[in-house]
Amino acid sequence: MSGQRTSALEIAKKKARGEKIVVLTSYDSATAPLVEQAGVDVILVGDSVGNVMLGYPDSLPVTLEDMIRHTGAVVRSTERVHVVLDLPFMSYQPSVEQAVRSAGRAIKETGCGAVKLEAGEAWVDTARAIVRAGIPVMGHIGFTPQYMHVLRSKRVKAESPEAQQAFVNLARRLEDAGCYALVLELVPRSLAARVTAALEIPTIGIGSGPECDGQVLVLHDILGIGGGAKLRHVKQYANLGEEILNAARRFCEDVRSGAFPTDEHCFE
Repeated sequence: MSGQRTSALEIAKKKARGEKIVVLTSYDSATAPLVEQAGVDVILVGDSVGNVMLGYPDSLPVTLEDMIRHTGAVVRSTERVHVVLDLPFMSYQPSVEQAVRSAGRAIKETGCGAVKLEAGEAWVDTARAIVRAGIPVMGHIGFTPQYMHVLRSKRVKAESPEAQQAFVNLARRLEDAGCYALVLELVPRSLAARVTAALEIPTIGIGSGPECDGQVLVLHDILGIGGGAKLRHVKQYANLGEEILNAARRFCEDVRSGAFPTDEHCFE
C-alpha cells in the first residue's frame, strides 16, 4: 500500500500540541489494517510477539529475523500509521556496531519508521549511535522485560529521592542522545509524571499513569485473546477469545453432525 507515513518527528511534536499519543501492538497483516483504521498513532511491533504469537514463555528467544518478518507484514498492510520495530534481545547488546547494523536492517528490510530500544544506563551511547546513523529511536525504561533475569522486581520502586532523581536523569540522557519518545513501563505514577514534566519528548506509559503523554497496550490483551493473566494495568475492551472458542465449537458440531457443508457451500 502507498501513502505518506507519519514520521517520528510528527509523533514527537504531539507533546507540544498537548495531543495524547495512542499506541497499540500488532504483529500481522490481519490486525494491522484494523488497528490503523481505528485511528492509533503508532503500531509497535513488540518483541512480545514471542509470547503472544510464537508460543515462547517470554520474549527472550525472539530473533531479529522474527521481528523483521512480522514488522514487514505490518508495514505492507498499512498506509500511514507510524510503525516501530522492537529490537529483540541480543540484537544490540553485544556492541554499538552490532546495534547500528541491527537497526539498519530493521529499517531497510521492513520500511518501518523507527526502532525501540530497552535503554538502561548502559545503552545511552548505543541509542546515540543509532540516531547518528539516521535511524529514529524510541527509548524504553522502567521495567525492561529483556533483563527480567537480572531484575529484582517488575516494578520500578525508586523509593529514595536519590533513586528517583537518577531515573529522571536517565530519561534526560536518553532525550539528549536523540530519542524522540520514551516508553515508561510499570513506573510509579508520581515518578512517571515527574519524568514527563522534565522532558520535551513525549512519554508513552504502560502501567505508569495518565500523566504520560500517551499510552501503549498489547492488542491481544485489550481483545481478550490468549488466556494470559489479567494484568492490573490492562483494560479489556472485548472478549474475542470467547467468541473464537464458540465459533470453533460450532464448526466442530456442524461437521460431525453433517450440518456443514450444505448445497450452498458446494460446487457442481
